[in-house]
Amino acid sequence: MALGWRRPTLDTRFHIDMSWWQEQGRDIRIYVRDMLCDDCRKLLQEYDLDDMMDAVDETTAEVTQMDPLWYCLGTCCGLKPDFISPNTPIIEAIFRTFLLNNNTPLSIRELHERLDRRPPETLLRMLTAGEIYMGLRPIRE
Repeated sequence: MALGWRRPTLDTRFHIDMSWWQEQGRDIRIYVRDMLCDDCRKLLQEYDLDDMMDAVDETTAEVTQMDPLWYCLGTCCGLKPDFISPNTPIIEAIFRTFLLNNNTPLSIRELHERLDRRPPETLLRMLTAGEIYMGLRPIRE
């Protein structure tokens, strides 16, 4: 027997639904590229959107292939205090939190712990009332 739809709760895990971006005819990579710092934008000019780059693990010296866009987010832009600041709109801050977390699903409670900007109940309402923003959706379990 299939389970029906359930109303999301504070423990429901959310993520960026990449299929939403495709359905909207938008490219998440272009959107993310536009939020990078000037140094990373300059670095990314050397790559096509589908290119990979060598990344060296500082601890093991292991070289792996990595998407330069996500590399910049994780090693530069995402570490800067203004990437998610108190002035960042809350939906944008949630989106950026998922980007920095490699889009690993997080519950509303976990988002609240990371952002500490609004009560968890408010975050839940923002992510479930009406229109879907930036592909932020509950995961289907």
